[in-house]
Amino acid sequence: MRSFLPLVLLLFLIGCGAPWTEPVAAVAGADLVSVMVFKRDMFDLVWSGLTGRDCSVVRLDRGETYCRTTEPRLPLPPYCTRSLGDVDCWTSPSVLPNPPPGVADGPTQLTPEQEANRTRGWP
Repeated sequence: MRSFLPLVLLLFLIGCGAPWTEPVAAVAGADLVSVMVFKRDMFDLVWSGLTGRDCSVVRLDRGETYCRTTEPRLPLPPYCTRSLGDVDCWTSPSVLPNPPPGVADGPTQLTPEQEANRTRGWP
């Protein structure tokens, strides 16, 4: 919140009558609204759009990095099958000549839409 104090003080300069106060107040007001709505100022919106990363001055105010780091892809889960009284797991079913059905139900990988949703940068 400390970073918004200069913007709020600029809004009080509107009544001073200087010719430069109206454009400055308009930009400061738009920047303040942008931070409240998008959690990033107008420069951050442009920079995030150009780089494709999630960058925000609000993250700096929290003591974090300016741009969010990209998340690595999730590793594949082990391929597990039943044997006599136990479960055997492999890192890849390709090591088996004739792989039996796996123990786990459901998909072992995310769909492209799920991966895009997991790694998307903007809320």
